[in-house]
Amino acid sequence: MAKTNAVQFIQQVRQEMSRITWPTRKETLVTTGMVFVMVFVAAVFFLVVDQILSYGMRLLFGLGL
Repeated sequence: MAKTNAVQFIQQVRQEMSRITWPTRKETLVTTGMVFVMVFVAAVFFLVVDQILSYGMRLLFGLGL
């Protein structure tokens, strides 16, 4: 594999950067919103599962209730 000098490297980087399709502001906001929604759903799911397991362990070991 042939080595490239700094000038060729910069040219190649600029060429690759021109090929990138950057998301629009709207796409970025929608994607960010979806991430927050999924994090919230996952947090609620794990809260519910934790509460169920906690209730089961208390029932099993007779600690409370």
